[in-house]
Amino acid sequence: MSETTPLDAAHAAMQAAPEDDAARLRFYERLGDCELFLLLTEEARGENLSPELFEVADGRFVLAFDRADRLAQFAARPAPYAVLSGRALARMLADPGLGLGLNLDVAPSSILIPPEAMTWLAATLDNAPQEVTSGIRSVATPTGLPQSVLSALGDKLAMAAGLGRAAYLSDVTYADGSRGHLLGFIDAPERAQGALAQAVTEALTFSNIEAGALDVGFFASGDAIAGPLAQHGLRFDLPRVPDGEPAPARTAPGSDPDRPPILR
Repeated sequence: MSETTPLDAAHAAMQAAPEDDAARLRFYERLGDCELFLLLTEEARGENLSPELFEVADGRFVLAFDRADRLAQFAARPAPYAVLSGRALARMLADPGLGLGLNLDVAPSSILIPPEAMTWLAATLDNAPQEVTSGIRSVATPTGLPQSVLSALGDKLAMAAGLGRAAYLSDVTYADGSRGHLLGFIDAPERAQGALAQAVTEALTFSNIEAGALDVGFFASGDAIAGPLAQHGLRFDLPRVPDGEPAPARTAPGSDPDRPPILR
């Protein structure tokens, strides 16, 4: 029997508590984050994909698997496929209104996800964080955020290898007297800041917490605010890429958010 995957675990938790919104949100978060193997009718041609489709009373569905061996087990023959993230697949399926057959018949997470759920996931993943412009007056130890949010942030930032050094979660008072929570990233390159802010937004969304409950800021280690953040904040270390080893470049269909896969 193949090992249990994060999707298997999230699916089991969702099935065990069908009325638990938090468990359902965690499953969709795992689906958006994971790498999926999409079954095709023929080899991909650049960004053009021709997925295997099947139709039932509830709509039309594509077939995807969270492990290559699961796809091979289902197909029972050499079969072409494309590897793309769950978020890319959700965006690809939203416009034509297609559902997702996930791990059908080959895993405990076997499920038909209807078209409207994939459209919802695509829209949810596209929620953009808002920029905060008010200056910071003071920094304090963070209080009041539930453990589910802290765990979600830790999970998201654990996937942010090479995108920064660390982040500090703090309570802050702004120049206009308002107060809030701030996650301050230290030494994150400009090219990574959008992705990090989006990851924080998703962590809040899938924790069933409004995105406005947490602000995001980007600072250099030499900035005056970096010291108070390190002194009072809860630290999250971002995984490092070994010296001399570049971050892996992904050229699979869907890896570039500005060039989504095209269905044929």
